[in-house]
Amino acid sequence: MIQLELAGENGLILYLPAEISAKNLNQLEQLQQQIRLLLGEQLQELLPSYASLLIVLKPAHQGVLAIKALLEQQLTLSATVSEQQGQLVILPVYYHNAWDLDLVATQAGLSTAQVIELHQAMEYRIYAIGFAPGFAYLSELDARLATPRLKSPRAKVPKGAVAIADRQTAVYPAESPGGWNILGLCPTPLFKPEQAGTAETLMPFAVGDRVRFQSVNLQEFLALGGQLPQELC
Repeated sequence: MIQLELAGENGLILYLPAEISAKNLNQLEQLQQQIRLLLGEQLQELLPSYASLLIVLKPAHQGVLAIKALLEQQLTLSATVSEQQGQLVILPVYYHNAWDLDLVATQAGLSTAQVIELHQAMEYRIYAIGFAPGFAYLSELDARLATPRLKSPRAKVPKGAVAIADRQTAVYPAESPGGWNILGLCPTPLFKPEQAGTAETLMPFAVGDRVRFQSVNLQEFLALGGQLPQELC
């Protein structure tokens, strides 16, 4: 069931059932295609999340109420939703026990090697991008790795930190505060604002893409452009 609500004079927000699921992701991708065709040049931007889609209109549109009525009348969901897979993005990780790798292993009753193996074994779908540019929220971890957020968030999480919280995993694209459990570091830049306005993309992935993590050693991490934070130097 599709629900549309106003989001200011130049926006609408579309809601699907509030759940984190591949079905929602595929339906949102299907709806985005329809909206682009229906609105054409009136559309400025589409911003998807787990179960919602923000529709941002250009200032010179025909009127937000008229567009809302059009979308309510024309948007449809197929009885069977195609399993769109998106591109596969491989993110290298230098796993290290300087942060929370040992903690995650202890809480899960696993060795650190098993934690690393399980973290790499999954193929994750990107459900949303938010919190910070380039911060991708990925589909669920193996249940054995489910770990609560830290009771006291860190004031400074290093750029490229690969972390988990509950049953999600993500990579911090820049240094920032954070309460997720850090397993290691990724050398791949996830947000490149210097490429704005060029043919290059700002991020190496988009909502709907797939991500796999691949373990690398310190030499490989440095060769790929990774930089160690001060506490590891």
